[in-house]
Amino acid sequence: MMNEIRPAIVLMLLFTLLTGIAYPLGMTRVAEAFFPHQAQGSLIVKDGKTIGSDLIGQYFTSDRYFHGRPSATTGTDDKGNSIAQPYNAANSMGSNLGPTAKALIDRIRADAGKLAAENPKTPVPVDLVTTSASGFDPDLTPAGALFQVPRIARARHLDPQQVTDLVARFTKPRTFGIIGEPFVNVLKLNLALDDLAAK
Repeated sequence: MMNEIRPAIVLMLLFTLLTGIAYPLGMTRVAEAFFPHQAQGSLIVKDGKTIGSDLIGQYFTSDRYFHGRPSATTGTDDKGNSIAQPYNAANSMGSNLGPTAKALIDRIRADAGKLAAENPKTPVPVDLVTTSASGFDPDLTPAGALFQVPRIARARHLDPQQVTDLVARFTKPRTFGIIGEPFVNVLKLNLALDDLAAK
């Protein structure tokens, strides 16, 4: 019987070492060598302090900043009840509400109404009222960013064209010109906005 069990145990240990330890460590070393920024979490550092990541959105609410997409992430209160906690990176999730759910329709209508009042002459971009699958999408469409330009220019007493130019400067094109859609990273855009306002 040991003749049958021994090879199984040896193979299990061997493949555990190969696929569970050697391969992940090797891939980590390769990633750190060729893609150091991404391998370290795509962290954004300002004045020697880590303030976020390219990959995880943050919850901006001030009129002085670009706002990201709505977030469906949740957390728990002191009693263990589930509560809305936007951009909770410890609880990545989308909403379980389907397209005909009344709660979803009501939320989208309320958000769209608020945004329409903010910029009445422009159609509300869909990404400003819909959540992403992760719940903390760090990016917006250029239309979603441009929609917010009048509010930010008013709040910061800036020329709207300056803010529009900033959005254009931070808009990333499609990968290789064909994959995905153009996008703007909200955190990077807000950091550049602070720098512009400081000047």
